[in-house]
Amino acid sequence: MKNNFLLTVAAPSTKLNVERLQRGVISTTKYFFLVLVLLITGLTKSASQTVHNPLFGGFYAADPTIIRYHGYYYIYATIDPWGGDELAVFQTRDFIHFKQKHINWPNKKSCTSANSGDAKVWAPSVVERRGKFYMYVSVGSEIWAGVSDHPLGPWKSLLPEHIPLVSRNYMPGYHMIDAECFIDDDGIAYLYWGSGLNWVNGKCFCVKLKEDMHSFDGKPADITPPNYFEAPFMLKHEGKYYLMYSNGKAIDSTYNIRYSIGKTPMGPWIEGHSSPVIQTTGDRKVYGPGHHTVFRVKGQAYILYHKIFPQEKQYVLRQLCIDSLNFDDHGNIEKVKFHDSIRLMPNVQ
Repeated sequence: MKNNFLLTVAAPSTKLNVERLQRGVISTTKYFFLVLVLLITGLTKSASQTVHNPLFGGFYAADPTIIRYHGYYYIYATIDPWGGDELAVFQTRDFIHFKQKHINWPNKKSCTSANSGDAKVWAPSVVERRGKFYMYVSVGSEIWAGVSDHPLGPWKSLLPEHIPLVSRNYMPGYHMIDAECFIDDDGIAYLYWGSGLNWVNGKCFCVKLKEDMHSFDGKPADITPPNYFEAPFMLKHEGKYYLMYSNGKAIDSTYNIRYSIGKTPMGPWIEGHSSPVIQTTGDRKVYGPGHHTVFRVKGQAYILYHKIFPQEKQYVLRQLCIDSLNFDDHGNIEKVKFHDSIRLMPNVQ
């Protein structure tokens, strides 16, 4: 309005004065437009964050799961080496500043049955359903189920004390670990789990869960996809089901992340054209990557996984990393490119 007013009062003046004023108006408009562009660009850059790999300054952890609640992201993971009496839990808004938290459950003492093995607390999966949070976790080579009203608890077992959801000897000859819960668009929940023994014979089992999130709706089925060893994760994209998982040995460079595609949550499966999507790189910046989860921020998918920190010890230390996960025009998951840092917009406001 101000610029139009200047033009109006200048109309009786000479043509030269009008042209000067017009040039001034155009220059002013260009100036404000430039300022607006810079402002928007600045806001966009400030809203996004440069996330550095590995996370937590290199804290040793593995087998992550992640959930978002009330502006915060909560990451749960195995504490290395080979688990602890509790899980590693981190809270963040921006994936740069993390606060380590402690939750009351699961722990080795509470999650021990008459058949439990020596293995400690491993490989959590956390999902939200109807205002409650459900966790499925491996302790003592058995799968345990818990529930809470908040990601940080207090948590309690869904079953009576010292009773696992899947016992160690439920499927003799196979390892009852690495549970992952997936809730489909129709509200039906599925539980996936399973690994092999002595780095061979990996099996993936799946069963529907009833409304209580712990009772089996039918018998578990063997849905093992090609080249599977452990760590299943279900991802749905454009109506197709992508069962992602790890293969190889979790202790060396052979570990990798693969996927297969099916028309239902239980298969049958055809291995993806681009599988494996993450594996050890020649420069060893990524060594033995595996056991991951996938989450979305503003429609962009990200993969949160662990890689091995090479060392000369008898045990394995692993660290968590984030990279973007993308699909090509044919529905294949593109090969994941490792980055020392990525731009990520947490969208937590």
